[in-house]
Amino acid sequence: MTCVKLPWRLIILKRAASAQTECRRASVRLRDRLLQFIMSAALCGSAWAQQVPQPRLPTVQLQAGMHNIVAEVARTPEQQQIGMMMRTEMAAHEGMLFVFDDAASRCFWMKNTLLPLSIAFIEDDGTVVNIAEMKPRSEASHCSEKPVRYALEMNQGWFSKR
Repeated sequence: MTCVKLPWRLIILKRAASAQTECRRASVRLRDRLLQFIMSAALCGSAWAQQVPQPRLPTVQLQAGMHNIVAEVARTPEQQQIGMMMRTEMAAHEGMLFVFDDAASRCFWMKNTLLPLSIAFIEDDGTVVNIAEMKPRSEASHCSEKPVRYALEMNQGWFSKR
């Protein structure tokens, strides 16, 4: 006897006469586990999401005057969308460099970002167009004043101190 429960993609093979009963019990156990998982996710909110470590992106060494920066490079739209979300710490000399295919006006927000950050909008030749201070978990937009191909996020205050 084969029992197939499609909503949870549960497949149980049984040859005994009580196969239907076993399938029903397994289905109920799976449903209960899924409900526990969904409830814990709903109750924990963003704290639950923080338990999943964000993979590190490839890094590049940058030099800003006499200061060395180790920056993760976000090149793809998916990497750029995630950015620094859910990170709880970042070393003083670390950051994230956003590299875009073309120069355009760029805007960033901090909806799911837990760290206070500063962002520098940078032209092709390395000229900083403008710098914005960004608050954690804010939906306020921070935009470049001119078209740029690069944006560099660092810990808040990094640019003003240097």
